[in-house]
Amino acid sequence: MSNLVPDGAGPETRHGGAHRIVIVGGGAGGLELATRLGDRLGRRGSATVTLVDRQRTHLWKPLFHRVAAGTMDLNDHAVDYLAQARWHHFRYQQGEMNGLDRERRVVKLARTVDGRGVEVLPPRQIAYDTLVIAVGSRSNDFGTPGAAEHAIALDTAREADRFHARLLNACLRADLDPRPLKPGALHVAIIGAGATGVELSAELHKVVRELVSYGLKRIDPERDVRVTIIEAAPRILPALPERLSNATLGLLRKLGVEVLTGERVTEVSADGVRTASGRFVPAGLVVWAAGIKAPEFLRDIDGLETNRLNQLVVRPTLQVTRDDDVFALGDCASCAWPEKQATVPPRAQAAHQQASHLARTLVRRVEGRTPEPWRYRDFGSLVSLGRYSTIGSLMGSITRGSWMIEGYFARLMYLSLYKMHQLALHGATKTTLDTLARLITRRTEPQVKLH
Repeated sequence: MSNLVPDGAGPETRHGGAHRIVIVGGGAGGLELATRLGDRLGRRGSATVTLVDRQRTHLWKPLFHRVAAGTMDLNDHAVDYLAQARWHHFRYQQGEMNGLDRERRVVKLARTVDGRGVEVLPPRQIAYDTLVIAVGSRSNDFGTPGAAEHAIALDTAREADRFHARLLNACLRADLDPRPLKPGALHVAIIGAGATGVELSAELHKVVRELVSYGLKRIDPERDVRVTIIEAAPRILPALPERLSNATLGLLRKLGVEVLTGERVTEVSADGVRTASGRFVPAGLVVWAAGIKAPEFLRDIDGLETNRLNQLVVRPTLQVTRDDDVFALGDCASCAWPEKQATVPPRAQAAHQQASHLARTLVRRVEGRTPEPWRYRDFGSLVSLGRYSTIGSLMGSITRGSWMIEGYFARLMYLSLYKMHQLALHGATKTTLDTLARLITRRTEPQVKLH
């Protein structure tokens, strides 16, 4: 039975068929949850599971920096929602949530248009019995003048791909232009020294040298290309342990990455970035990777409680505070972390744990049982500097404390995070075959995307 409701239709009554679970947001947590519930409930018809996302494909967000640098081709790693839905017994609806009617139990979707502005899908509504909101987060530019016009935020895989295209175009122009290279034309300023900014800087160091090796003879990577990280906090990776931050800083400096800390950006222009101290950093390309917030449409949506970052405030069960039928997970959820007297950090491991918990919780809910509370387990943090190194710390029951790791073992641990995500989506057989296929094909392809 379809749970689509025509836009503007009258109140929806609860039907007597299968329980309707709607998941809005196909990021790591949302897609893993839809896959698990489809296999558990959708397969046997005890619930209809519908996933809603504005994109047609999924890519694990911690890989966006590699797409931006060009060391990963988006089209080779993207998961098609339609195919995943067919294989795992859930439904996929393309659309962007822009409203909620809790009294009628419907999610409102905006119209979808193509690149020419032609309508693909009209405004519509989807009825639910249980709603899970997993719409992730967006970069928070704090209203900085020029940021929206001149900086690229790596919020989606398409934006990351767009940055790579701009980088490649800038290199090609510089190589063919007989005039002296304009100062700062090939400089990249990365605003924000969190994991995304730090990992992108290391990947760019590698990529530019790879590009030049393909015949761009007029570009000298040491002279013409500079990568600068600008961070308002006193140190890079401010959310991670200080010893991890210091070790990463040392490696970045060895790579020639300029790191500016304690510098708050006040303006972004077409030719660079200005900070509160009056410093100007010339840059032809600017990436905004500082701060996050949940999408604006969530702010006090239909009376639900949100915080200053637009995140939905949830109880330990991951139910929102004002509606037992609405859950939230991932970056858009503000969940208490009692052990630290803080909120759960917006990390992929948190979304993965929440998705696993909700998969069990919603099965219990369909069976008429009450939900159980969720407890976050911090297994540490890992930061990859590409082929140069990986640094991290393992925590919790794995090490009975905190243990800093570096090098090959850390690299294996970092790679295993993505494999865990793939296992949740595809199972062991397909993940193993896919890994073997990529090990073979990578030897016959360029190490950097050239288009």
